[in-house]
Amino acid sequence: MGKRVAVVLAGCGVYDGSEIHESSAVLVHLSREGAQAEVYAPNVDQMHVVDHVKGQPTQEKRNVLVESARIARGNIKDLTKLDVKGLDALIIPGGFGVAKNLSTWATQGKNCTVSKEVEDVLKAFHAAKKPIGLCCISPVLAAKIFPGCELTVGHDTECEKWPYAKTAETVKELGCKHINKHVTEVHVDVKNKLVTTSAFMCNAPIHEIYDGIGKMVKEVIRLA
Repeated sequence: MGKRVAVVLAGCGVYDGSEIHESSAVLVHLSREGAQAEVYAPNVDQMHVVDHVKGQPTQEKRNVLVESARIARGNIKDLTKLDVKGLDALIIPGGFGVAKNLSTWATQGKNCTVSKEVEDVLKAFHAAKKPIGLCCISPVLAAKIFPGCELTVGHDTECEKWPYAKTAETVKELGCKHINKHVTEVHVDVKNKLVTTSAFMCNAPIHEIYDGIGKMVKEVIRLA
């Protein structure tokens, strides 16, 4: 039997939910590794809804679980139903939804809170010594919950290629060790069974982001 991996989504769309290409890459690579993905999302309202053409918030209201179901092709469960006992690993793709709907990182940075449901799930996998894969902005969840952990969000020097490099500095301020890695590379924190990669934190061609996520998935499965 292949490994059973929980994939936690945060909506549908880079600016207010899960990054669609990252989420799809996670599911494709899990399938390739012979693993079974089980998709979950919290049944809560999004912080806001962003018009992805204009990049501006709208007055609309949307639900994180309902929107995430678009990516999961309807095969999704409420995050409250997740039982770590029957699962081998956890992966959380990136996208602003992680910083808006799974935590308050978008508005509060290092002083943010992580939603209780999400924090409980992360802590449950960590306590069970089961691997956790995080990409793009989602490693900040680990930075907040597991002080002293090692992770990567890419590079720590801002430039055209790394527009979000300040995130690495914030992670260091939280007491974590940040390791600079290229978009096609991952960092494995062996002690915490934490696998991270930068994905769209890097202004890189989409196939490189896809490949980096593939390495993250491979390492997560290996650790499981």
